[in-house]
Amino acid sequence: MKEYHVQIIDKNQKNETQILDSFFWEKANCLTDFVSPWDNDPVSRIEFRALWDQANLYFNFRVFDTQVYIDRKDDSVDSICNSDRVELFFRSNDKLNPYYCLEIDPSTRLLDFYALPNKIFDYEWKWLENHIKLESSSDEVSFTVAGVISIESLKKLDLMHDNVLETGVYRAKFSKDENGNYEPTWITWVDPNTAEPNFHIASSFGKLVLKE
Repeated sequence: MKEYHVQIIDKNQKNETQILDSFFWEKANCLTDFVSPWDNDPVSRIEFRALWDQANLYFNFRVFDTQVYIDRKDDSVDSICNSDRVELFFRSNDKLNPYYCLEIDPSTRLLDFYALPNKIFDYEWKWLENHIKLESSSDEVSFTVAGVISIESLKKLDLMHDNVLETGVYRAKFSKDENGNYEPTWITWVDPNTAEPNFHIASSFGKLVLKE
């Protein structure tokens, strides 16, 4: 299983309000090996970083893409699902029973839901209140989505085992086709080796290893 090592930081030296600042991430490893196994076109560069301390897990996606599509008709599940976004899935076991999904668009709209195998989703479920914080920004070449997730919430959901989080790291990219419709390209850190795009499968997860 692929691993990404999450470096530890001193909580007294960092301020979680600074998660969009580049200096916050100086100690973080930069993960860039994202692929779209079901699409022949090259994917735009994605940089994923994570850090942690005894209180929080911090994450940051920087996506080098300026042709970003957001469906702004409302804040419904369908609207977020039809938008460019980044995604983190956390599982409590390799049976995916259960797992938890965070899908975040570039304006920080969050689709958080509880899931069971075979794509059984509970969209009424929400991450523990006040235990997740999101920020976003953009520049002339990219957009960034960053967040803070409390260690307490990860432990309450039985997601942290021996300082390991079994995690899927993904992106959905929407592009206009020849008929004027927006269609997704599915991008993943771990190739699940499926014939059709599918993130909701055990083989699409890797490990975030929280280093002491």
